[in-house]
Amino acid sequence: MHIRRDVKVGLSVAAAAVWIGAVTLLIVHEPDPGAATPAELRDRLTSALGGHDSDALSDLLDYPGSGAGDFAKAYVAVLADRGVHDVRVELGPEAGSPTRATVTGTLGDGRPFSYPLTVTTEDGRWTIAFTPPLP
Repeated sequence: MHIRRDVKVGLSVAAAAVWIGAVTLLIVHEPDPGAATPAELRDRLTSALGGHDSDALSDLLDYPGSGAGDFAKAYVAVLADRGVHDVRVELGPEAGSPTRATVTGTLGDGRPFSYPLTVTTEDGRWTIAFTPPLP
């Protein structure tokens, strides 16, 4: 009887160790948010906003904590509700080292829109922050 219990405990401990190892590997291999270059950031942001793709947008956000996914879903839902299309993104003031992204496009009723976003960079990754850009 004690051998059977020891085997069950041993298998449970082994299963827990395998699970912890697998989760650790997934976390370690998850790519950092952002893009490798400003041009990639521009292209991916244009695609995410124009395609109303919350997962793609979430991957580009400089967002505190773990709420980037929820924020991106809510943001993209508003874009879809307003019928946003023909989205374009321009980086500036210098395309090679931008601090601002200007998003332009057309609403469902045909009116144009435009707004600035802050471009951030850290450890070679370029991201977007939904805070007003500094002049």
